[in-house]
Amino acid sequence: MSNTSYKSKMPDLMEAVFDTGYLLFDLIAGIVFLSTAKGNSLYVLYGILTLTLCGGDAFHLVPRVIRAVKGSSEKIEHMLGRGLQISSITMTAFYVILLYIWKLTFPGLQAPAAMEAIIWISAIIRIAICMLPQNHWCTEEGNMRLSVIRNGVFAITGIGVIILYAISGNAGGYHMTRMVAAILISFGCYLPVTLFSKKKPMVGILMIPKTCAYMWIIIMGLQLL
Repeated sequence: MSNTSYKSKMPDLMEAVFDTGYLLFDLIAGIVFLSTAKGNSLYVLYGILTLTLCGGDAFHLVPRVIRAVKGSSEKIEHMLGRGLQISSITMTAFYVILLYIWKLTFPGLQAPAAMEAIIWISAIIRIAICMLPQNHWCTEEGNMRLSVIRNGVFAITGIGVIILYAISGNAGGYHMTRMVAAILISFGCYLPVTLFSKKKPMVGILMIPKTCAYMWIIIMGLQLL
């Protein structure tokens, strides 16, 4: 049961404000994309990308906000664990959608068939691993071995998408080389957190630049409107 006398700590409240602002930004951006798309497939896909990110992250960020305000409880910890599982799946879908955004942004370029296959296969494997009950998402200890495997596979997905955006470079004047930097930052911050934060909680602060990197990706899309 939650502690009825719980007093929120300032760092927790700051995190709650940041998480809430991030989710609202994603939600508003997704609505902007879809409401201004006017049949443009690229903008529709950006809207789907943004709402996928928002919806998936909400499953684990909303419990974190509640925990920051009301304190922890068994129910909240269960919601948080299940939310991490869901967001791990939607985050994988996020990168598959980025593949198709690349194809729509650069219709004159052809994605290497092998690279597209690698992105799809690694994403499917990652999602399948995330579905396994052996991950113990809702327990404190989790499953380090599966964490390493699923995130190693996830890194392959990300590398595949990075290569595509590196290939396109600044074609069309879109300056999408920034996408390479944003994805590198997101992975560089995400992987240490997911692998080491249980033993070293301070590593969790890397989630702030990781989240900002995702917001940067959305902003790149908004600049195309």
